[in-house]
Formats: sequence, structure tokens, C-alpha cells
Amino acid sequence: MTTTLVTEDGVPIDAVHLPASAVPAPEELSPPGTPAGGRDFAIVLAHGFTLSWQRPMMWTIAQRFTRAAGVVTFDFRGHGRSGGLTTLGDKEVLDLDVAVRYARELGYQRVATIGFSMGGSVVLRQAALRRGVDAVVSVSSPGRWYYRGTEAMRRVHFAAEKRLGRAYSRHFLATRISPDGWPTPDPVPPAEAASMISPTPLLVVHGDRDIYFPPEHGQQIYEAAREPKELWLIPGFGHAERHTDDALTDRIAAWATAAVAAQPAS
Repeated sequence: MTTTLVTEDGVPIDAVHLPASAVPAPEELSPPGTPAGGRDFAIVLAHGFTLSWQRPMMWTIAQRFTRAAGVVTFDFRGHGRSGGLTTLGDKEVLDLDVAVRYARELGYQRVATIGFSMGGSVVLRQAALRRGVDAVVSVSSPGRWYYRGTEAMRRVHFAAEKRLGRAYSRHFLATRISPDGWPTPDPVPPAEAASMISPTPLLVVHGDRDIYFPPEHGQQIYEAAREPKELWLIPGFGHAERHTDDALTDRIAAWATAAVAAQPAS
């Protein structure tokens, strides 16, 4: 069973809870309020732009993480079965925040947020602006806004900025993009947010074959952050969920488990 969360600005967010060590089929998901087998650690998993928790690549990662912790995952606004329109990382902080609060309501004493691409920027911004988490993992995040240095990112900007691009995203990618444009003043950028996270532990994961954001983005985030922090610049790794295999998922889970164990319960 899934649940619908409501953000503080009134957007319904489609979410799901998977207890630790339980990997049911989607129609057999545990109901809201079921603690994770007595374990007190949850991972709140945030997807990238145009994805959904129901997409196979996200579902595989979520299931794998249940070997280490309970998992709460959800669709950002404008994606999947959630309401609203995506703002590409700005108001999505509120979506992640309500998912973190939901994990706490389920009884989890420690919560790590793990985000990919757009979700990677959101976990940084949520930890900086809203707090309330015990560890943060940002995978394949941009370090700054407006980057257009790769063909893949130029396509993303076309999708966001042009009516035709937004129509394509809505009809073929099930992603509804706000036509209002980027807010003014600019939202806190990811690298600046990283500088505000300490003393919460931060892991930055980036690949040297990322077709969206070159490795300098991961390095920018890491260099801006204060201790405790760690950077994994992975040879041969591409971008976000699509290139995250079981071995990397397990490695991230092990890091998050150790990081939250070293923190006092929130």
C-alpha cells in the first residue's frame, strides 16, 4: 500500500514505505505506520528528474536498500502520481521534507537521505535549509544552477524553458514542468547548501563519465562542504540511477549505516 503525503504548501506526494529486509511486490507494500522490524534506521530515497519510485531502476535500488534499513521513497511534485508541477529542485525541498517527517512518524530514530541527480541537489538543500536528518548522500548532483556545458543538459534546459519541451515532457515522460521559470532570487545552489550541512555527515558520489554534469560538479560540492565529508569519484561511472548497480548501492548503504550509527538519534 502506498500513502499520500501533503507538503506544507499543499501538494499531494505519492510515497511508499518498505520495511527493512522486506522486498514485496508493489501491490503487497506495507501499510503506513508499520515500523521496520524493530530497526530504527530509515533511508529516504529521492529520484532524479523525469523518474518515479515506480520506475524499475528506482524500484531495484529501493529494494536493495531494504537490506540495510527501512526505506521511504516518493515521487517529487510533477512526477508520477504526485500532484503539482516540478520546479527542478527548488520547491522539491518541501517534498523531501514531508517524506523525512513521515519516516520519523513511522518510528525511525535515525534517517539518512539519499538522492540522485535532481534528487541529489534536493537532499543537499533539505539538509541545509530544513535539517532533521542524520546523514546525506548526494549522487550525480549539479554543483551549481544553469549549467549548459553538455548536450544532455542543453536538452534538459529545452524541456524546462520551451513550451514544446514541456509538452514533450508531460506526454512522453510523465513529468509536468512549471512554466513560471526559475524563481528570483535564485534558490540556494547545491554547493552553497553543502557548506551549511555540517555537522551532518555528507557523502558525495560522482562519476568520471557523467554525461550531464562533469566530475567538477561533485568536486565543487565536496570542496564547499565542511567535515565530516567524503567524496567518491568513481572511474567509469555514468549518471545517477541508470548507472547505479547493486555493488554501488550496497557500498552507499554501508556508508550511510556507519554514518548514522556515529550520530546521536535526532
